[in-house]
Amino acid sequence: QVQLVESGGGLVQAGGSLRLSCAASGRTFSTYAMGWFRQAPGKEREFVAAISWSDTNTYYADSVKGRFTITRDNAKNTVYLQMNSLKPEDTAGYYCAARPAHFSLSVYLGEHEYDYWGQGTQVTVSS
Repeated sequence: QVQLVESGGGLVQAGGSLRLSCAASGRTFSTYAMGWFRQAPGKEREFVAAISWSDTNTYYADSVKGRFTITRDNAKNTVYLQMNSLKPEDTAGYYCAARPAHFSLSVYLGEHEYDYWGQGTQVTVSS
Protein backbone atom coordinates (compact mmCIF):
# COMPACT_ATOMS: atom_id res chain seq x y z
CA GLN A 1 0.00 0.00 0.00
CA VAL A 2 1.24 3.48 -0.88
CA GLN A 3 -0.12 6.72 0.49
CA LEU A 4 0.49 9.97 -1.37
CA VAL A 5 0.25 13.48 0.03
CA GLU A 6 0.57 16.51 -2.24
CA SER A 7 1.56 19.99 -1.12
CA GLY A 8 2.77 23.26 -2.59
CA GLY A 9 -0.33 24.51 -4.33
CA GLY A 10 -1.59 28.06 -4.00
CA LEU A 11 -2.50 31.28 -5.74
CA VAL A 12 0.01 32.79 -8.15
CA GLN A 13 -0.04 35.45 -10.83
CA ALA A 14 0.34 34.55 -14.49
CA GLY A 15 4.00 34.14 -15.34
CA GLY A 16 4.86 32.98 -11.84
CA SER A 17 6.13 29.67 -10.55
CA LEU A 18 5.15 27.00 -8.06
CA ARG A 19 6.71 23.73 -7.00
CA LEU A 20 4.41 20.91 -6.05
CA SER A 21 5.59 18.04 -3.89
CA CYS A 22 4.15 14.57 -3.46
CA ALA A 23 5.39 12.63 -0.46
CA ALA A 24 4.91 8.87 -0.58
CA SER A 25 4.86 6.30 2.15
CA GLY A 26 6.11 2.79 1.64
CA ARG A 27 9.46 1.12 1.27
CA THR A 28 9.10 0.35 -2.44
CA PHE A 29 8.69 3.93 -3.67
CA SER A 30 11.91 3.69 -5.64
CA THR A 31 10.36 1.04 -7.90
CA TYR A 32 7.16 3.00 -8.54
CA ALA A 33 6.53 5.05 -11.64
CA MET A 34 4.93 8.38 -10.78
CA GLY A 35 2.68 10.79 -12.56
CA TRP A 36 0.97 14.15 -12.16
CA PHE A 37 -2.55 14.82 -13.38
CA ARG A 38 -4.83 17.83 -13.09
CA GLN A 39 -8.53 18.51 -13.14
CA ALA A 40 -10.15 21.87 -13.74
CA PRO A 41 -13.77 22.56 -12.74
CA GLY A 42 -16.18 21.02 -15.21
CA LYS A 43 -13.44 19.19 -17.05
CA GLU A 44 -12.07 15.67 -17.04
CA ARG A 45 -8.83 14.85 -15.29
CA GLU A 46 -5.90 15.10 -17.69
CA PHE A 47 -2.32 13.89 -17.79
CA VAL A 48 0.40 16.42 -17.02
CA ALA A 49 3.72 14.62 -16.55
CA ALA A 50 5.22 11.24 -15.72
CA ILE A 51 8.58 9.93 -14.54
CA SER A 52 10.09 6.46 -14.45
CA TRP A 53 11.34 4.96 -11.21
CA SER A 54 14.90 5.32 -12.43
CA ASP A 55 14.13 9.06 -13.01
CA THR A 56 15.90 8.94 -16.36
CA ASN A 57 12.72 8.91 -18.42
CA THR A 58 10.09 11.64 -18.34
CA TYR A 59 7.09 12.55 -20.45
CA TYR A 60 4.96 15.69 -20.62
CA ALA A 61 1.66 16.80 -22.00
CA ASP A 62 2.12 19.19 -24.92
CA SER A 63 0.35 21.93 -22.97
CA VAL A 64 3.07 22.01 -20.29
CA LYS A 65 6.16 20.95 -22.22
CA GLY A 66 8.98 23.43 -21.73
CA ARG A 67 7.30 25.01 -18.69
CA PHE A 68 6.90 22.13 -16.22
CA THR A 69 9.56 19.73 -14.96
CA ILE A 70 8.96 16.50 -13.09
CA THR A 71 11.69 15.13 -10.86
CA ARG A 72 11.97 12.67 -8.00
CA ASP A 73 14.14 12.04 -4.99
CA ASN A 74 13.95 8.36 -4.10
CA ALA A 75 15.91 8.92 -0.89
CA LYS A 76 13.12 11.26 0.29
CA ASN A 77 10.24 9.28 -1.23
CA THR A 78 9.13 12.45 -2.99
CA VAL A 79 8.25 13.49 -6.50
CA TYR A 80 8.15 17.13 -7.55
CA LEU A 81 6.49 19.19 -10.24
CA GLN A 82 8.23 22.49 -10.94
CA MET A 83 5.82 24.76 -12.75
CA ASN A 84 7.14 27.88 -14.44
CA SER A 85 5.54 30.50 -16.69
CA LEU A 86 2.16 29.62 -15.27
CA LYS A 87 -0.95 30.54 -17.23
CA PRO A 88 -4.56 30.99 -16.09
CA GLU A 89 -5.42 27.82 -17.98
CA ASP A 90 -3.13 25.87 -15.63
CA THR A 91 -5.65 26.50 -12.85
CA ALA A 92 -6.76 23.10 -11.56
CA GLY A 93 -6.52 20.58 -8.77
CA TYR A 94 -3.24 18.72 -9.19
CA TYR A 95 -2.96 15.06 -8.24
CA CYS A 96 0.00 12.76 -8.04
CA ALA A 97 -0.31 9.08 -8.80
CA ALA A 98 1.84 5.99 -8.37
CA ARG A 99 2.07 2.45 -9.63
CA PRO A 100 4.62 -0.36 -9.59
CA ALA A 101 6.72 -0.19 -12.73
CA HIS A 102 7.56 -3.17 -14.88
CA PHE A 103 10.81 -1.69 -16.09
CA SER A 104 13.12 1.04 -14.85
CA LEU A 105 12.32 3.30 -17.83
CA SER A 106 8.56 2.73 -17.88
CA VAL A 107 6.31 5.79 -17.82
CA TYR A 108 2.53 5.70 -17.80
CA LEU A 109 0.24 8.30 -19.31
CA GLY A 110 -3.20 6.93 -18.66
CA GLU A 111 -5.20 7.72 -15.57
CA HIS A 112 -6.40 4.11 -15.44
CA GLU A 113 -2.82 2.82 -15.32
CA TYR A 114 -2.18 4.13 -11.82
CA ASP A 115 -3.03 2.32 -8.62
CA TYR A 116 -2.60 5.01 -5.98
CA TRP A 117 -3.68 8.64 -5.85
CA GLY A 118 -3.17 11.58 -3.56
CA GLN A 119 -5.91 13.90 -2.36
CA GLY A 120 -4.80 16.75 -4.60
CA THR A 121 -3.57 20.30 -4.16
CA GLN A 122 -5.19 23.37 -5.72
CA VAL A 123 -3.30 25.65 -8.09
CA THR A 124 -4.92 28.93 -9.06
CA VAL A 125 -3.29 31.23 -11.59
CA SER A 126 -4.68 34.76 -11.82
CA SER A 127 -4.44 36.85 -14.97
